[in-house]
Amino acid sequence: MKTKVNFHEAQKHFSRLLERGQSGEQIIITRDGIPVAVLSPIGDAIAQRPLGNDRGKVIIAADFDAPLPEFDEL
Repeated sequence: MKTKVNFHEAQKHFSRLLERGQSGEQIIITRDGIPVAVLSPIGDAIAQRPLGNDRGKVIIAADFDAPLPEFDEL
C-alpha cells in the first residue's frame, strides 16, 4: 500500500511513519505535491557474508613488502 504525505506532516509524525514503514507500507513524502523521497522497509537486504569466501584465491608473495630496487638508489 502506498501513502502520500507532505513534508511538514512527515516531520511532525516521523516516528509514526517509521512504524508504518516497518510494517510494510510504502510512504511517499512530497513537497509542494512533488514526490521527493520514499520511506519503505529494507527487508533482509543487509545480511552477513560468510567468512573465508575467497580463501585460496589470493596469493601474497613472501617478499611483497620488500623494498623496490628503484627506490634503493635514493
